[in-house]
Amino acid sequence: MAKLIFFLAVQILLLVVVSSAGDGEDFARTMDRKLLGLHRKEKLTHFKVYWHDILSGPNPTSIMIQPPVTNTSYFGAISMIDNALTAKVPMNSTVLGQAQGFYAGAAQKELGFLMAMNFAFKTGKYNGSTITILGRNTAMSEVREMPIVGGSGLFRFARGYVEARTKWINLKNGDATVEYSCYVLHY
Repeated sequence: MAKLIFFLAVQILLLVVVSSAGDGEDFARTMDRKLLGLHRKEKLTHFKVYWHDILSGPNPTSIMIQPPVTNTSYFGAISMIDNALTAKVPMNSTVLGQAQGFYAGAAQKELGFLMAMNFAFKTGKYNGSTITILGRNTAMSEVREMPIVGGSGLFRFARGYVEARTKWINLKNGDATVEYSCYVLHY
């Protein structure tokens, strides 16, 4: 008899759990914007960093993980990056953070990349904060514009854009320094 009561109690408990699970419509809820700091006025921050893409030497910061489809273009190639972001053009200037992500050859008839990277800041006020850049980079254009699609830390809920300008390139080994002028809206 005790086993039967225990069995019925377990069955009733399972029935309650299954019936209270709902139909999945309760997965989202409205939140108070103040809880996430969204009641404050949005700020526009502008800064410049210099992105150092080093393919040569014993410690490259950009490594090709997928070669291109043909030798005539970069189409299909994928490179992972962990590039230094510095305050000035020289590589030995103050390191502000790292650009971490990848770029992939996405154009067949020009040098065009899909860029997906985080600027992870490691110094000053923005230490621990990131911005995320995702967009098209036609590397031979004088100025390239890519969107900022998000961020973290002090750049939480970030949006904006960057302008990239090549400052220096070694055509023999591919090493380059690119100025990123960043315009970020954030709270």
